[in-house]
Amino acid sequence: MIANLLLIKQRVYRTKISDVDELKRRIISEWATLRHTIIDSAVRELRQRLRACVRAGGGHFEHTLK
Repeated sequence: MIANLLLIKQRVYRTKISDVDELKRRIISEWATLRHTIIDSAVRELRQRLRACVRAGGGHFEHTLK
């Protein structure tokens, strides 16, 4: 998931952005290029991380992830 977000960020900021509307357009455009399977995988990973965070009471939890 993080790698996908970093890739989107890299593509969005490839050239200078003139205003907020352009930023929004770029983010939406890049998001649309992702395959749906990648998005589904990212959502599953995020859910797993959120559950682990809750189980850890908001503390460190990365070591418990598979």
